[in-house]
Amino acid sequence: MRLRDLYAVPDRHIQYAATKAFFGNKMAEGSSVHDHCVQMLSFVEKLEDLKTRIKNDTYIDVFLQLFPPSYDPFVVNFNMNRFEKSIP
Repeated sequence: MRLRDLYAVPDRHIQYAATKAFFGNKMAEGSSVHDHCVQMLSFVEKLEDLKTRIKNDTYIDVFLQLFPPSYDPFVVNFNMNRFEKSIP
C-alpha cells in the first residue's frame, strides 16, 4: 500500500467540507460584498472541481440567502425583476 493511499483525504470528506463552507458562509453586516462574493465564488469553483451537482439557480438562491437582513430590499428587487444571472 502506498503512503498516498494511507494518508489521502477521501473525496467525500473534501466535498462535505466544501459544501459546509459554501452553505454556511453568512455575510456579516457591514462587511464587504465584494470580498464575500469572491469567497463564495471560490467555494463554487471548488464544488465544481469536485463534480458536485448543484444547479445554477440553487447557487444564486444560496448567495442571496447568505446576505444580511439589510440586503432584503435588494433580494426582493432581484427576485421581482427575475434577473437572469449565472454563476461563472
